[in-house]
Amino acid sequence: MNPISLEKRNKLRIIIFCALGIFLLLSFFISISCGAITITYTDIYTALTGGGTADTTRIVNVLRLPRTLVTALTGANLALAGCILQGVLRNPLADPGIIGVSAGAGLFAMFLMILAPEAMNLVPAAAFIGAVLSTGLVFFLAWEKGINPLRMILAGVAIAAFFGGGMTALSVFYSERIQGTVMWMAGGFQGRSWSHVEMILPYSFIGILGTLLCARQLNALQLGEEVAKNLGIRVVRIRTLLIILSALLAASAVSVAGMLGFVGLIVPHIMRLIVGSDHEYLLPCSAISGAVIVTLADTAARTLFTPLEVPVGIFMSFLGAPFFLYLLKRRMRK
Repeated sequence: MNPISLEKRNKLRIIIFCALGIFLLLSFFISISCGAITITYTDIYTALTGGGTADTTRIVNVLRLPRTLVTALTGANLALAGCILQGVLRNPLADPGIIGVSAGAGLFAMFLMILAPEAMNLVPAAAFIGAVLSTGLVFFLAWEKGINPLRMILAGVAIAAFFGGGMTALSVFYSERIQGTVMWMAGGFQGRSWSHVEMILPYSFIGILGTLLCARQLNALQLGEEVAKNLGIRVVRIRTLLIILSALLAASAVSVAGMLGFVGLIVPHIMRLIVGSDHEYLLPCSAISGAVIVTLADTAARTLFTPLEVPVGIFMSFLGAPFFLYLLKRRMRK
């Protein structure tokens, strides 16, 4: 590509990035505005700046703002985790579920909700522990002088199946208590508060910052191991670091959102079609797009069927499953 064409392409990417930032801001206002009680954008601004009525301020600052922040951070984390895994494993069908994060988090959360329902406030912490443990097991099984991508995929499938069997066993042995876990297992943000923001925020900051700093190394990995080594990239070390960052991002998202699937699969693909495969642009655009998509999906999930709130995981499944089948069919043709 000649320098002029590359410069035009980069300018277009910057314009797209700025447009996505505007969409993210709009999605925030839409999420906070919509609900059983509609709040105007002017009232939202007034409440956020310390004015407005007591009821409006409570709805905005206590109920809707923290939920919106959690949805945005969850979407960004899952999208980045999927983008990293697709790049490192060089597999377009990779997403956080492939390394067993969702299954591990689901088993631990389900175990606590069924056997200790009085400790429901500890569910996010239990989910995070399960996610980290399952990722650690996959690392242990896949490690052989570094992380082998194929071995990691196989280990992830095995661990996911094992923990999935544990969830099924709990459903069978405690069928009378399973109802309380349905909403969390479906993936959703009902009842999310500032405590959940505090839980996901530090992990998001570390994961997002670390991932963006590794964008150039991730680009080098796309050229193949030998080329990356010739460019001075320590392949084993950077691949391991990226997978750790991916696990951290996915585990923090699952711990507050439950079993929310397909975000890490579909968002990086959509952004790759729009901005290309350069991870210096793909990673930040994927993070913002993931935040926008999950925020709007959650808004739709809690408003379209009022007073019933549908888990946002159902919306993502309807979007993600056909897209996954399309990718699978396309890959089979190749």
